[in-house]
Amino acid sequence: MKNLIKIHFLALLSLVLLFGSCQKEDKEFIDETDGEETFTANSTITGLLRSASQNNGTQDNIIDGSSCFSVVFPIEVFANGQKLLLQTLNDVSQVQAIFDQFPSDNDTLEIVFPIQLVSEDFSVVTVNNQTEFNSVISDCVNSIVDTYACVDFVYPINCFVYNNNNEQTGTITLNSAYEWFEYLIYLQEGIYIAIDYPMSVIVNGQTITVNTNQELTNAISQADCSNDDGSSTNPTDFENYLTTGVWYVTYFFDDYDETSDFADYEFTFAVDGSAEASNSSGTTPGNWDFYVDSGVDKVDLYFGTVSPLDEIDEDWEILEATNDIIRLKHISGGDGSVDFLTYERTPYSGGGGNTNPFIENLVNGSWYINLLNDDGNDETCDYVEYEFVYNLNGTVTATSPSNTKNGFWTVTDSSSGLDLVLNFDVSGTNDPFEDLNDDWDVTNYDATIIQLMDVSGGNGGTDYLDFGRNPHTGCGGGGQGLSDILLNGPWFVQTYLDDGVDETYDYYGYTLTFNSGGAVVATNGTNTFNGTWSVTTSTTPDLILDFGTQVPFDEFNDDWDVLSYTETTINLEDVSGGGGGTDTLIFQKL
Repeated sequence: MKNLIKIHFLALLSLVLLFGSCQKEDKEFIDETDGEETFTANSTITGLLRSASQNNGTQDNIIDGSSCFSVVFPIEVFANGQKLLLQTLNDVSQVQAIFDQFPSDNDTLEIVFPIQLVSEDFSVVTVNNQTEFNSVISDCVNSIVDTYACVDFVYPINCFVYNNNNEQTGTITLNSAYEWFEYLIYLQEGIYIAIDYPMSVIVNGQTITVNTNQELTNAISQADCSNDDGSSTNPTDFENYLTTGVWYVTYFFDDYDETSDFADYEFTFAVDGSAEASNSSGTTPGNWDFYVDSGVDKVDLYFGTVSPLDEIDEDWEILEATNDIIRLKHISGGDGSVDFLTYERTPYSGGGGNTNPFIENLVNGSWYINLLNDDGNDETCDYVEYEFVYNLNGTVTATSPSNTKNGFWTVTDSSSGLDLVLNFDVSGTNDPFEDLNDDWDVTNYDATIIQLMDVSGGNGGTDYLDFGRNPHTGCGGGGQGLSDILLNGPWFVQTYLDDGVDETYDYYGYTLTFNSGGAVVATNGTNTFNGTWSVTTSTTPDLILDFGTQVPFDEFNDDWDVLSYTETTINLEDVSGGGGGTDTLIFQKL
């Protein structure tokens, strides 16, 4: 952090003191303040102003996980495997929307480096990789409290400058948060300043005018910045959004897309907690209530037992709330299925796809991957042993003889057509299921095939994914046979050569047991290491091993080419994609 680029205002402050005036415009300021309105470097109000004028690092915490910094946009990230180009701070909500698509998946975010980070004092650092990022984040400590980070000011701000004899020595104009913060940080003892009121202060997006130091102190100290990281909903803002104007249901999903049931309804909500749903048949009264349950912002909706309004009588988790859209989610206490409800300012237009027939087709029976073309690379055989079953509650399982992968799915409908969103649990760096995690465009489907496409938001590459009713037959045999042999252990390491260096002794005395659930256990009676395994099949089988960071078995973390195998011996090889070195691993059955 000490290497961050910093530009200070010491020279600016010196000019103020030396020449008695530092005006950035040809404007004469008339000093109508009294002595009680001045403050110094050590005044309480100065500390509040420093906290409020520092760079606000709390609003993008879902990206960098730290209030110490804000990221410089644009940046590219992968949220649960889906590529996003975030152009501005407003785009951060796209990441949260992806995280909220499924009820209990493991949300992951990968940043495409390099990126730039801005610290509390507006210093900028360039971060080139994840290791540097982790180091910068862990080393950062806020020297200025960010209690009032949600407070901002309308610039320019004009101030009068005095010496300790209460003699005016000049004026200064601050044109940005950076200038204001730097001036306050380097304000010297014995210097008094007074703000040229009135002054405009922005608190949680609302602008108020203050005329004295006391009014300014009150405005800052009474600000509630607890929701400034975007992780929760401001109750006042939510009430203002909800109770202003008319709302329409533009999406309602309860196992199936039932949005059309609400196509002719207008919804209004009042500040007293009452609500109305009106259509050509009449008006149905209801009520609403905002509350927080175990840290989760929720809104209760109730419109009685009249169909279809009774379908939305639930305690809804608030995913997003703005003046234009309110997105809600409810997780069933029964089967764990997820319902979605979206209100917007314009009526439902019908979309461009046909969601329910697609869902009925998807959840009917088993599917197999018949094609995965990743930007020109055919990776179909990585999934040839897996059978996919989609459940109506939004879960999906992919099962092979040696492994089971769990995930979630959802279908969205827009003017451009249907999208199938997939999110599988991913383990290790070579897990092929990471390539499935995306927002796929549905290009074609019937009872026997589902064809999907995804165009990358980065380099514009195109991926293709096809599901069929029968397993793909274009791969070499051996996957099932290898899995059966591995399960019939235990095994020991007969040979391990790391780019020609014999390291077999590191594994002396260890036995390896491959279990049908995709787990592998290595133990010597004293030490035990747990890992995962799976077999994929291209022209020849591949054995994927992952022991995490557990030394020495982390050496085995790779996608191993199976050169040959028998009932008692398995010969593996890995050629490095970097320097081209070759590793050799041979398992022998005990």
